[in-house]
Amino acid sequence: MAREITDLLAEVRTGTGKGAARQARRDGYVPGIIYGDGSEPVAIKMKFNYLLTKLRQGRFLQSLFNLKVEGQPDVHVVCRGVQRDVVKDMPTHVDFMRIHDDSRIELFIHVTFINHEASPGLKRGGTLTVVRSEVELEVTAADIPDHITVDLTGKKIGDVIHIDDVELPAGVKPTIARNFVIANVAAPAGLAAAEEEEEASA
Repeated sequence: MAREITDLLAEVRTGTGKGAARQARRDGYVPGIIYGDGSEPVAIKMKFNYLLTKLRQGRFLQSLFNLKVEGQPDVHVVCRGVQRDVVKDMPTHVDFMRIHDDSRIELFIHVTFINHEASPGLKRGGTLTVVRSEVELEVTAADIPDHITVDLTGKKIGDVIHIDDVELPAGVKPTIARNFVIANVAAPAGLAAAEEEEEASA
């Protein structure tokens, strides 16, 4: 399922350099910039509380936005960086990159696990150990998946789930060439200890 494109509101920021950025922060804004797609960079600012709310909603760096700046045409962007205050961990600057709908981009996509009840390993008391809750994938900007799905049906204790075991949406591929691990079904502590004792006495 492709993710809906969310509107994001910003204003043009007058002036450049550290002085203008500091003034924007004093006025309750977070300075930023839009770049890429062969066009001149545009200095912008976003209301601090508005941006903070968006960041706390999650997946800010994994989403495609329709950036609306007064007096300019809407543009599709992805966030390529949020600088934060080292003490307060609050946003101090934000970078956006312009993209076309057919652009290929690399984003971290959330992994959703389904059918826990259909896993014999989990029924026996095994634990699903998630190695990667997000996976970096190369996707088309106009068709960013909301998540990828791992089906746990039939998974037994000791089973390891690799990226090649996951059915990815059309046109989506991992950025890492190797068949990396996403999760595994680990034995419960009691069972693991009993098996070790059996092996030791054998």
